[in-house]
Amino acid sequence: MAAISAEMVKELREKTGAGIMDCKQALQECGGDLEKATEFLRKKGLATAAKRAGRALNEGIVHSYIHMGGKLGVLVEVGCETDFVAKNEDFQEFAKNIAMHIAASAPAGITPEDVPEEVVKKEMDIYRAQAREMGKPDKMIDKIAEGKMNKFYKENCLLHQAYVRDPNITVGDLLNELIAKIGENITIKRFVRYQVGEN
Repeated sequence: MAAISAEMVKELREKTGAGIMDCKQALQECGGDLEKATEFLRKKGLATAAKRAGRALNEGIVHSYIHMGGKLGVLVEVGCETDFVAKNEDFQEFAKNIAMHIAASAPAGITPEDVPEEVVKKEMDIYRAQAREMGKPDKMIDKIAEGKMNKFYKENCLLHQAYVRDPNITVGDLLNELIAKIGENITIKRFVRYQVGEN
């Protein structure tokens, strides 16, 4: 087994924000491979998030972000289980980064379920028409439209979007990493984005 140096643990910790012991364990499990250890911690974060998903979220913060000299603003509510976590620096930093991400990426909703039915219907109609225009067989049209709809969700649903500050991860990955680090259920409850001149 490869020797795990303090520098390797430090580098993984800086990259993922996970605890020292978790970083050491991940590096040992992955034979000192930094990329594999990062992925290992991400999967562990997903497992932790799944375990905590049912817990009540009665605390949290509302964070505001104003951009472009007052022409663009975002309010986002991020929920957690305890007041202690709501005051945590990492939690507050996460809320700030999510507000900035929303300002930059203009998501249509947090999850695919949040996208209004009429928007989904309109998009599906467009994708079906495009497939017909390309001369695709009838039995393929719905499958092609669904594939394009999944791409639409990736680009337009907050948790599925590539995170603006690190496009290698999604906002959902970032949230799961925070849950694993803090050890509490955390969720992005709602947001609103205002831009001058937009209805």
